[in-house]
Amino acid sequence: MALNEKQKNFYKEYLVDSNATQAAVRAGYSKKTAYSQGQRLLKHVEGQIYMKELMKEKEDALIADQDEVLKYLTSVLRGESRASVVVVESTGDFMSEARELQKAPDEKERLKAAELLGKRYSLFTDKVQQEVDMDLTITVDYGDEEDED
Repeated sequence: MALNEKQKNFYKEYLVDSNATQAAVRAGYSKKTAYSQGQRLLKHVEGQIYMKELMKEKEDALIADQDEVLKYLTSVLRGESRASVVVVESTGDFMSEARELQKAPDEKERLKAAELLGKRYSLFTDKVQQEVDMDLTITVDYGDEEDED
């Protein structure tokens, strides 16, 4: 059974504040039946799947993926990104004025981006990783095995 628009609206509203009754009212259910409708819809399997899809979409929009991070680091390395900085300038008579300027990454920032990209692509090898498959046998010698009386 597919979800109708009213049900979809309920699940969207529920994700706002996790209040099933209020979500049902905002989705268009009557105030009289909002509580029972909300509880019923929360148990609806297709609704739970729909909410998981909505949450994944929100998460994907909020969290940078690896491609986005690599593109950003590359733009910094190439000096293509811009950052806002506030500069305070003297205007005379012990007065000053703040201005916002856009600046390209400096050499230190570009070097850090290059370092992070180099690590990502394993361009630098400080340590050699080696897998060794071997058996280890430990023998403990407690001396003579003669019985002492």
